[in-house]
Amino acid sequence: MLIGITGPLCSGTNAAGFILIKNGFKKFSLADYLRVEMKKLGIKENRKNMQDFGDKLRKEGGPGAIVKLSLPSLDMNKDYVIESVRNPGEVEELKKLGDNFVLLLIDASVKIRFRRLLKRARDEDEPKTFEEFRKWEERDLGIGQPKYGQQQSAVFEMADKTIVNEGSFDDLKKEVETLLHDLNYNNL
Repeated sequence: MLIGITGPLCSGTNAAGFILIKNGFKKFSLADYLRVEMKKLGIKENRKNMQDFGDKLRKEGGPGAIVKLSLPSLDMNKDYVIESVRNPGEVEELKKLGDNFVLLLIDASVKIRFRRLLKRARDEDEPKTFEEFRKWEERDLGIGQPKYGQQQSAVFEMADKTIVNEGSFDDLKKEVETLLHDLNYNNL
């Protein structure tokens, strides 16, 4: 089984991925693929550079290029959670792998997500104001971006399942495990 995870910034996609990993899935991150390739090229890792590099790969190789380039490293006999799905072309490439692909949207209100961003204080480059946060999110969602850019709004519309993550980690865990049960996942 392959579960792709998408969602807006600080919605809990990493937490949902962690829960899936604890339930037998292997992690596969399209962003991690970008990090490895950027390191080879000596490109500094930060959010803007990762977005720009992903856009470059999609512009050169088509909207599904990152998936096509990174797929050879997957063992198709294992269950994967695929993180950082950001363009509809990536979803289309993943769907080609068979009927065992599900796209999961993790969502939360913008105010909750902004509070999470401030609380995590992960990166000195992260926005400090709500206005900056909204500006960052515009690019993620695809506002003013080319078709080969990040187009998360379009990806969200392609989701097979949605979990609204506005409660505790235990609430999210219960929702993800219910989803796995509903999907008849055998490793529970």
